[in-house]
Amino acid sequence: MHATAHPGTPALAIDNVTKQYCQWQRSGKARDIIKNMLRPEKRAVTALDHVSLTIGPGEFVAYAGANGAGKSTTIKILSGILLPTEGTVSVLGFDPAKDRIALMRHIGVLFGQRTELWWDHPVITSFEWKKSVWNIPDDIYQKNLSLVTELLDLEGILRTFARELSLGQRMRADIAMLLLHSPDLIFLDEPTLGLDVLAKQQMIRFLKKINKERGTTVVVTSHDMDDLEEMAQRMVLLNKGRIAFDGSFNELRNVLGGFYRIQVTTRAQDPAPKLPDMKLLKSENGIHEYEFDRKKLEIHEVLGMLAGFAEIRDVEIKKAPIEDVVANLYLSWREN
Repeated sequence: MHATAHPGTPALAIDNVTKQYCQWQRSGKARDIIKNMLRPEKRAVTALDHVSLTIGPGEFVAYAGANGAGKSTTIKILSGILLPTEGTVSVLGFDPAKDRIALMRHIGVLFGQRTELWWDHPVITSFEWKKSVWNIPDDIYQKNLSLVTELLDLEGILRTFARELSLGQRMRADIAMLLLHSPDLIFLDEPTLGLDVLAKQQMIRFLKKINKERGTTVVVTSHDMDDLEEMAQRMVLLNKGRIAFDGSFNELRNVLGGFYRIQVTTRAQDPAPKLPDMKLLKSENGIHEYEFDRKKLEIHEVLGMLAGFAEIRDVEIKKAPIEDVVANLYLSWREN
């Protein structure tokens, strides 16, 4: 169907990439209209600041950061939509700027609320259009259509107009469409945005399955850290256009300390037990939640302290939510 992606190369390699935008400045005041026309002011905005990153074939990588950190800009550069101001980019051995058409034969891209489905046609019509335009061989098309129809539960919506689909149904159809040509690498920008719990779980299970069984490299952005932890093995965090963290989720939890949560249940009328070296987060109706740092206090020490309280009825220990870990990181970066 198309030339083979360069074997033995990283799925993607970003080397010292910077991307700057130019923003025209306007005061919004009537008295400045002439000044804005004759001597307009502009400001350079750096979306990416000397970013270097390598992702190997078959990895499932979460790419995250606060709003404006540079996530979507990175995806657009990797897919050839934008050009970097400085630096070089290689995706499956291709230069996205020079080989965009060839590259698109090997990748799939999905941006959150955007769709490639034909709005006033059944879903299957969009799929068949792609098969024809992309010259997808019939055997590959039929194999992939059967796969996505089964795993994404599309049988009941293939004959439904795209405009009549719910958000969850449309997102499943969009994911299916980008996989019809068997891409080696897919970029997903907020794929679970707005989905209900069941639709989200179905999407995550499917992405993990094609990553594991097909070896498809997946790079996903999202603001939902719980989703990212469920999906990916590696997290790359951006801060102000620079990579601030690159590692596993366990390593991420230890950046500001190995924080754990413990929930202690007592009778409703009992006050929260006073536990040294532990921060009481909330206490309501006999349920008291604390936070402690595993680097300073081991679990057996915590349990030893709790053994001295006869009124305790139940204890549950768990890792701190990844959402809280990342939120605290964002706050620490903002303060520096």
